[in-house]
Amino acid sequence: MTGALRRLPLSPARPPVLTLGAGPVDAYPEVLRALSEPLGYDRDSYFLGRFERTARKAAEALGTRNPPLILQGEAVLGLEAAAASLIAAEDVVLNLASGEFGKGFGYWAARYCGELREIEVPYDQAIDPEAVRAELEAHPEIAVVALCHHETPTGTINPLAEIAALCRARGVLTIVDAVSSWAGMPIEVAACGDLFVTGPNKALGGTPGLTLVHVSEAAWAKIDANPEAPFASMLSLKDWREAWRAERPFPFTPSISEVYALEAALDRYLAEGPEAVWARHALTAAACRAGVRALGLSLWPAREAIASPTCTAVRLPEGVEEAALLERARADYGIRFSGGPGSLPNRLIRIGHLGPTAQPIYATLAVTALGGALRALGRPAEVGAGVEAALAVIDGAGA
Repeated sequence: MTGALRRLPLSPARPPVLTLGAGPVDAYPEVLRALSEPLGYDRDSYFLGRFERTARKAAEALGTRNPPLILQGEAVLGLEAAAASLIAAEDVVLNLASGEFGKGFGYWAARYCGELREIEVPYDQAIDPEAVRAELEAHPEIAVVALCHHETPTGTINPLAEIAALCRARGVLTIVDAVSSWAGMPIEVAACGDLFVTGPNKALGGTPGLTLVHVSEAAWAKIDANPEAPFASMLSLKDWREAWRAERPFPFTPSISEVYALEAALDRYLAEGPEAVWARHALTAAACRAGVRALGLSLWPAREAIASPTCTAVRLPEGVEEAALLERARADYGIRFSGGPGSLPNRLIRIGHLGPTAQPIYATLAVTALGGALRALGRPAEVGAGVEAALAVIDGAGA
């Protein structure tokens, strides 16, 4: 062999070889194939029947009795619609903020409620159910509690089931942002949210054009009694309440290709089995966390018990620039990670384990690219030890 081997950095003008970010994810192949199907006509019996079939599959995947609403827009539409529909002008709302998404929902809630109360914790922590209990006892007038289950910007999980149980026992309704948690971990949807908002473009491995919203009977009763709940509007939940039925009209033209893609993603999820999907998300994240620690780095969450199985947030070493690290990983290894939130500049990066990338082998790739990028920036990183630690977790799960 003659001549020296040389590495050609990946140009920013070319897509990365593999995206291991916090979402949207690279959809499953069958989802992408579904997007290429002929569009058809939204009022044709074929599409009407397929929309109803998809809605029923979504109910099966969510574990709910009634089909969820399928809103025609990315999940932020469902979150804002939840605030506009459920929250009445006289309501006292308790917003739980453990990160940017939880904090951000409070701004929507404040538009509609009479009084906004908030429990906020440092963004490497989770909400303490006892703090919620104390607030509910001190303020029995609270009508709605809002919670982001998984704070994707910082990779932390809040104790949704415990908080939802506290609210349910007091007749307090809940709005839950489960966009990046549902389908990647066990959640008893009907028990955990009166308005439970999620989407197909994270752990389900779908595309980012739709929102799924489970609405409890108690939430519908409150929405029906709220004179300010929008209708004939993009923010309306009421307009889509019966639209899943083949004999009912759509409020406006649905995103036909996105519906096809959603059905394909649901089919894959149900065929693999939710428990199997959750298990590979958990294993991938556990292997990644072990590898990160063996590199000599620390996790962003204050304790591993609140670290997400769908996103590993890594604390940056002092003096390492987020943009430089992300660029090196992409240019040298073709791996795209996510940066940290705007409120925490140069403090962390995030490695996603979502849908197609929730496979244990990707944990070893993430650790390799992360360690290699650090070394390229002149920082020590035990890459071999990191990969071995990730493999030990994977091998141990198969023992």
